[in-house]
Amino acid sequence: MSAVSNSNFSSSRFTLTGFPGLEVDYPWLSIPFSSIYAVVFLGNCMVLHVIRTEPSLHQPMFYFLAMLALTDLCMGLSTMYTVLGILWGLVQDISLDSCIAQSYFIHGLSFMESSVLLAMAFDRYIAICNPLRYSSILTNGRIMKIGVTILCRSSLLIPPVIIRLRFLNYCRPHILSHSFCLHQDLIRMACSDIRFNYIYGLALVISNLLLDAVLILISYIMILYAVLAIASREERIKSLQTCVSHICAVLVFYVPIIGLTMVHRFGKHLSPMVHVLMGNIYILFPPLMNPIIYSIKTQQIRKRIQRLFYLKGI
Repeated sequence: MSAVSNSNFSSSRFTLTGFPGLEVDYPWLSIPFSSIYAVVFLGNCMVLHVIRTEPSLHQPMFYFLAMLALTDLCMGLSTMYTVLGILWGLVQDISLDSCIAQSYFIHGLSFMESSVLLAMAFDRYIAICNPLRYSSILTNGRIMKIGVTILCRSSLLIPPVIIRLRFLNYCRPHILSHSFCLHQDLIRMACSDIRFNYIYGLALVISNLLLDAVLILISYIMILYAVLAIASREERIKSLQTCVSHICAVLVFYVPIIGLTMVHRFGKHLSPMVHVLMGNIYILFPPLMNPIIYSIKTQQIRKRIQRLFYLKGI
């Protein structure tokens, strides 16, 4: 009986919410969204290519940037099928198993991006507060260990709460709030006991996103303290300029997450369009903006890209 029940749950279909009230405009909406995904893929692939092919960029700071670009690239891939599928009229619903898989990748990649941003904050802290030991602390071996730790932290802690979604009874209307699957959306439809999902999910958010944000804030307080101790005004400005790109990336990542959380928690009375808009900003804004930020604000990346296009023009 249990096997039959589980089979029924796994065959359930969940309706994806596109843009309520704008269904007739989907062909037009698909143009900017397709452009956004194109920029996400091309921009992050460009950053990865530049770092791989330019020997002068084989430094800890740019290795972490490559991790960030790879994470953003995977985030784009994880949502492109359903978001563009809805706008192109190819997808209207999604199976439970596919929804769980997508939820795993979205949340896992969010945790991974947060961890990479923390590693980048550590890199900036060492570069500014302990520059003489920078190369001896952040060796290639240590960077590889940090990368493996980030991967394990982001991928191995989530399965318990995600796998449990497979065995819940979904008796409420199978209508998702977004064009993709989120854990909090699925447990909202469940009639089973979701205390484990709620408590474990909250613990994951606290031990990953919240802890990372606090540690990043502490690192910048220490960086600011060290910078203010520098006598030369020019040196202070130069030191802070090396942090501008990372600060922008942190804001681009955490502000949409906070906004989406506020909307889900306190915005029940708001239009469904607000929920959809915040969800898409949360998914697409960081992967879209990070390569633009680093291409503009990081001199080494900008010059290498300019040289690459100059050579192609010739």
